[in-house]
Parts: sequence; structure tokens; C-alpha cells
Amino acid sequence: MLHLTIDYVPNREIAEVLGVVRGSSVRAKWFGADFLSGLKNTVGGELTKYMELLTEAREKSLTRMDEDAKELGADAVIGLRFMTSQITQGAAEIFVFGTAVKLK
Repeated sequence: MLHLTIDYVPNREIAEVLGVVRGSSVRAKWFGADFLSGLKNTVGGELTKYMELLTEAREKSLTRMDEDAKELGADAVIGLRFMTSQITQGAAEIFVFGTAVKLK
């Protein structure tokens, strides 16, 4: 699946706009990672466990959006955007959405 943040596909013509597609993933912090990140936060540096958690959430969200787009017969998703929000203390949602299109 082709993902583009722009609203067109360079050098290709859009045959049909299929509609909005979306995917999301909600992830919670693990106490051990939270504790270790708290220590790291004291001395400085990258919080690798949180980076891994967010990377997994983004990838899962993209996979779910692609499944949504494939059901519509899409070749690409344009206008791709990511959003995040806190669901509860210690849990966040990664949400991705865009417009599914069929290319000529």
C-alpha cells in the first residue's frame, strides 16, 4: 500500500476516491519500563522502552488502516495523518487516517 502525506500521487492519476480509512492502537505502559524510564529521565537520555512502545503502536495502526483500505480496493492512501491521545493514566492511542484512492 502506498502511503502519502500529500493529497495526490506524483505522476499518477487518481481514478476514484474511495473514502476515509483509519486504524488505531491503544497501548499501556508496563510498570517495569515505566520505572526504568523514570530512572533514565533523572540522568537523561532517550527513553528506549517508550520509543519501542510507540513504534509498535504506529506499525499496528498502519496495518489496521491498510486492512481498511484493502477492503475498499485501494491502491494508495493520501493525506495520511497520525494523531495521539491519552486514554487513561498510562495508556495512549495512536490513530492514523487518510483518504483511500484507486489509481489509473
